[in-house]
Amino acid sequence: MMKAEFPAAVPEIPVSDLDAALEYYKTRLGFDIDWNNSDGGGIAGISQGNCRMFLTDATFRGDYGNGAPVVIWLNLDSRGDVDALYERWRGKEARIISAPESKPWGLHEFSVADPDGNVFRVFYDFGTAGG
Repeated sequence: MMKAEFPAAVPEIPVSDLDAALEYYKTRLGFDIDWNNSDGGGIAGISQGNCRMFLTDATFRGDYGNGAPVVIWLNLDSRGDVDALYERWRGKEARIISAPESKPWGLHEFSVADPDGNVFRVFYDFGTAGG
């Protein structure tokens, strides 16, 4: 019988140059490269803490037709965590789109992009979390 809860989703992020994307995700965003099948496979696994993602190039995506840009939402535990990650990524010269801001719809968030225009919206949901 299947458990009632799903595990964390693992997004597939389309990139044009897998090796260049891996370098950006490692040096600018601080992800670990867990494995890399760029020699013909066109896919790599990256992680940071409990967050896992796949980076895929056109070789891997083949007939799927999915491409950049995509938006990935990262839900952090507090406003302080959002602000700290923003400062860390800004210090590593990540491509910042917007600085942290508390929005009227109850999210404290900022945005950053990768070289292919894929966007990370990093947020804390204070609207439902009680402040």
